[in-house]
Amino acid sequence: MSLAFPTREWVSAYGTEINASQSYREASKEWTHGAVALVVNRQPEIGIAEPVGIWLDLERGMCRAAKVVSQTEAEQAPFVITGDYSQWKRVIRKELGPIAGIMQRKLALKGSLPIVVRFVKSAEELVQAATRIPTKFLDE
Repeated sequence: MSLAFPTREWVSAYGTEINASQSYREASKEWTHGAVALVVNRQPEIGIAEPVGIWLDLERGMCRAAKVVSQTEAEQAPFVITGDYSQWKRVIRKELGPIAGIMQRKLALKGSLPIVVRFVKSAEELVQAATRIPTKFLDE
């Protein structure tokens, strides 16, 4: 059964996949920089009336919480990555790396770029976890 991105069910499955990943745990054991929020911009034509925030409470290789939040809540995270649905879809399909997306301004980062760049392997493993979720995209 495919889960629609970015629903609560998808985000819950994402947290489970992150915690099941030994590779993520290894790459992120030094991560002590707080939560990361992923924000999907509003796109009413595919059913996203308001921006959707995905809050990932990440600490030393574990995801302590993965939940859907409002954009206002998401903006409270130390790291916020924002993008259009089409860009997030490309990330999940491994057509666009998250760091490359930030560098190419296809995704916007609020937070310390040097810290994010130091954890490139962590970012790659977060994408790997997302690819393991059977995902249904709202615009297909």
